[in-house]
Amino acid sequence: MSTAADHVTADWRTFAPGERVVVRRRRDDHPGAGEPPLTDVLGEVVRRDDDGLTVATRHGDVHVPAADVVLAKRVPPPPTRRPR
Repeated sequence: MSTAADHVTADWRTFAPGERVVVRRRRDDHPGAGEPPLTDVLGEVVRRDDDGLTVATRHGDVHVPAADVVLAKRVPPPPTRRPR
């Protein structure tokens, strides 16, 4: 039986460099009590291999180890910014 999650989550091992993705990952900074154990990484895939993937975000490249990936999906391009 198919669930909604089947249509949302992609196998990150199929991502190609240049694709825009969001990856939910386990935090590696040992969050304290009451802090969320997961965080999201949004950006373009730079590199992918058996060890994980590297995503170019607005704040720089983020390496996500394979063991830390919880969910992942492709996302559309960001909306075009309108002049102010």
